[in-house]
Amino acid sequence: MTLVFWMFSLLGFSASQDTVALAEVAVYAPALDRFAQGQKVVSFEKKDLEAYAARSLGDLLQEKSPVFVRQYGAGMLASPSFRGTSAGHTAVFWNGLPINSISLGQSDLSILPIQAIDQAEVHFGSSGAIFGNEAIGGSVHLGTKAQFGQGFNGRLSQVFGSFGLSNSAFSAGFSGKSSNSQTKIYRQFAVNDFPFRDLSKPGTPEVRAQNAQTEQVGWVQDAAWNLSDKSQLKASFWWNRANRQIQPVMGSVTRDVQQDESWRAVLDYFRFGKSSIWNVKAGWVSDQLIFNASENRTRQFLLATDWDVQKFENWTFKIGARGIFAKGDLSTYSATDQRIELYQSAKWEANERLSFSANFRQLAYQNQLEPFLPGVGMDFLIWEKGNRQLLLKTSAGKGLKVPTLNDRFWVPGGNPDLLPEKSMNGEIGLHWLKKGDFAWKQSLTYYRMQVDNWIIWLPQGATWSPQNIREVQNQGMEYQGKVTWKTGFWNWEARGSYTFSQALDLTSDAQNPQQLPYTPKHQANGSLESERNGFSINLSTFYVGPRSIGTGNARDLGGYQLWNARLSFSQLRWKKLQLPISFQVLNLLDRDYQVLYLRAMPGRSYQFNLTLLL
Repeated sequence: MTLVFWMFSLLGFSASQDTVALAEVAVYAPALDRFAQGQKVVSFEKKDLEAYAARSLGDLLQEKSPVFVRQYGAGMLASPSFRGTSAGHTAVFWNGLPINSISLGQSDLSILPIQAIDQAEVHFGSSGAIFGNEAIGGSVHLGTKAQFGQGFNGRLSQVFGSFGLSNSAFSAGFSGKSSNSQTKIYRQFAVNDFPFRDLSKPGTPEVRAQNAQTEQVGWVQDAAWNLSDKSQLKASFWWNRANRQIQPVMGSVTRDVQQDESWRAVLDYFRFGKSSIWNVKAGWVSDQLIFNASENRTRQFLLATDWDVQKFENWTFKIGARGIFAKGDLSTYSATDQRIELYQSAKWEANERLSFSANFRQLAYQNQLEPFLPGVGMDFLIWEKGNRQLLLKTSAGKGLKVPTLNDRFWVPGGNPDLLPEKSMNGEIGLHWLKKGDFAWKQSLTYYRMQVDNWIIWLPQGATWSPQNIREVQNQGMEYQGKVTWKTGFWNWEARGSYTFSQALDLTSDAQNPQQLPYTPKHQANGSLESERNGFSINLSTFYVGPRSIGTGNARDLGGYQLWNARLSFSQLRWKKLQLPISFQVLNLLDRDYQVLYLRAMPGRSYQFNLTLLL
């Protein structure tokens, strides 16, 4: 392993002898889709993040993407489901650092606040060859963004809302010619005493939610330096603590409480050559979860390096290595884990219309060498005329998810003999683009995936234990569209998406396979926004179809459609201050619904946001 790192170091320095001046306007960040030809990537716009600033990543993904989010209540556990897969099949990164819990193998989206990030992108489909472990259904990439030469900036925002909501956020920074520093501090609080109809009681009387209060505080610190015209250093730190009363299911009077605290830090060094970039990354993640009086701690350290080079006019290569060293001290066990990965990517731009990529990754963990993960993709510009174009994207690849620490070592029930979950994935999509005064962008993607050795916890006598017994076949269609136009002084934008997802359990009954529990076949969202001179009005909706609440012929939980409305004005000023304001109504029609069975969700609620910009 030491030899590999020395080799990359020598390659990086030798490739940087003939350098060009590094632009002073931004901190370098590699493009997410640089070697992802044929694969679907969705980037959220700045205005989307601003509209969801007082909410969580789970809310953003549920309402603005084809991802289904399983929510256990307002501010409670929220886990993503990409293309019918489980939460453990989604890799989550912050500034390139994997932040999924090593004990649970997933992230709680409700405690990833939008106020802590500047960028959010979603990669769909199995991409194990590019991103490694857990990226079977998809991956989420969060980041902070910094620029040089921008001077001082400051921002203070306050949100008040229904059911005791009060969110505060402050950010300030300064960037000079060769250095940058940015600080974010936030606090989110909600009593969550919303009314709902209790289905567990005769007559389903209206009651108020109990034991559902949430509080979340955090601090994000970013810094970057241009060390020279050919090197750059970036450091980021994120502390987040969430104190939550766990909302009980209908009919229960439990008074559970949970505290989640995370410390994350990442350090990047970039060295720039005439046609190459060498990167060394070091990262650290420490998570603590205290449920009632039970304390669980995990820590992981990452060290990685890669070399990105364009040796020929139409060829780009990247080669790298990554090591993750983890330790878990949980209420029932203590264990360590080590994962070493080698990866290589190549992109060939055959001409202006056609490009290919190939990615390979080799993973070793716990002294086991897994079969390497390949992935290939193609982008082909089928037709282009004037401001119109039609693009074909297609890809295929494998994914892998190693058993979590809980899967292997939990006492009682852990199974150290578990095999990794493995997937094969393929997709093909058409992307249509029309530019101009009436701009139209849309895509239609068909995907198919099979996941083998799916891990599921089952009763073994009086004890539950995980087993590799499930085989799942996923296929479906995803449509996304966006239209922008102008009428008079008004600028208009309409968006829409629809997802059909079939996730069949082939293990129970191969002749009559059933849809996986809590996996909707149909899901859609849309919005219409109009803007004039800083004033905007937005009406949005999202639909989630029926879901089975168990296996076999279990009953279905009804589908639901919710509407949200938002008014905002960004041109309000007082002397040198900008004072953007907004008002929004969530669940506009006061719909009674459940995402998960007997988990109450809030009805109509209101939020008012006032921001001060310097």
